[in-house]
Amino acid sequence: MVTVKEATSKKDLKAFVKFPFTLYKNNDYWVPPIIKDELETFDKDKNPAFKTAEARFFLAVKNGEIVGRVAAIVNWIEVKEQKLKKMRFGWFDFVDDLDVSQALLDKVQEIGKTHDLEYMEGPVGFSNLDKVGVLIEGFDHIGTMITWYNHPYYQKHFEHHGFVKEKEYLENKFKAAAADPKLFAKANMLIKKRFQLREMNFTKSAEIMPYVDQMFDLFNESYSKLASFVKITEVQKAYFKKKYISFINPEYIKFVVDKDDKLVAFAIVMPSFSKALQKAKGKLFPFGLFHLLHAKKHSKDVIFYLIGIHPDYQNKGVTAIIFNEFHKTFTEKGIINCIRTPELEENTAIRQMWKHFNPVTHKRRRTYRRAL
Repeated sequence: MVTVKEATSKKDLKAFVKFPFTLYKNNDYWVPPIIKDELETFDKDKNPAFKTAEARFFLAVKNGEIVGRVAAIVNWIEVKEQKLKKMRFGWFDFVDDLDVSQALLDKVQEIGKTHDLEYMEGPVGFSNLDKVGVLIEGFDHIGTMITWYNHPYYQKHFEHHGFVKEKEYLENKFKAAAADPKLFAKANMLIKKRFQLREMNFTKSAEIMPYVDQMFDLFNESYSKLASFVKITEVQKAYFKKKYISFINPEYIKFVVDKDDKLVAFAIVMPSFSKALQKAKGKLFPFGLFHLLHAKKHSKDVIFYLIGIHPDYQNKGVTAIIFNEFHKTFTEKGIINCIRTPELEENTAIRQMWKHFNPVTHKRRRTYRRAL
């Protein structure tokens, strides 16, 4: 018999966060989160997503043991402004027992119906900067700090419970050495001259901070036409600025500005923290922070986290300027592998942008939907 209980106390929420540590114990490819950070994500007083969304957290229990979890989320910007009557769910993990996954999904459905929503989709987070999708290919590749990992049986559970594919995401990687500067060095000079653009590089986080709000505005503009895009709000900008920007190597943030110093393109790359997070085992102390700081300085793998180009400059070769700057930085730091975050299969503009780098699709993930 499976029972589902809501996680409301600090103890229950900690159990919610720690359940995957049991489910993926001794798995070489799962990357654990920092427990403290994950708890802050679910804290209404700390995560500004709760100003425009609501979430409830549930644990499945069988024979006295926790056997699954799910977060049921309603993003009110999506529902009220975009008129998408969608019930979101994420942080969905479970043992290979159809009764367990069914009980958790039933709870999500129940909440969706009380809000008069039309369908449920997951796994997704609060917004576009959260993790997305269930892994359906690439189980033998290490995860990243910005993606969920899952066992292969998850897909079977979704399909058994009547869910259908909603969106597919590709994850690609390429060798830094594949970025032949001849492909973009000449274009870099021509594009800068034609559009009166220039690159901006940074050596200190403090230099970036005055541009961060403008960067998030540009991010909103760049992706506004993509399906399921929910804009980043003002309070979220402040939160992400504080939480992430100071932690990213400043030399891994590249801007392109016009003659009036207005931002027209940006890209953010992060060192891979996957191995460091596995060593940290969910804790910053006593040694977790050391592993993360070592990876920040010495990792030879990088993840292309965010890239945004103003609609007026898309398909005009502006990425040549960004790639030219990254090539110089990667060469200096001896970077070996470049890994990309999940990208919508339908986003052909992104695929065109990377075609010169001989990318290999090493993972696929999906979101699934079902009518309520």
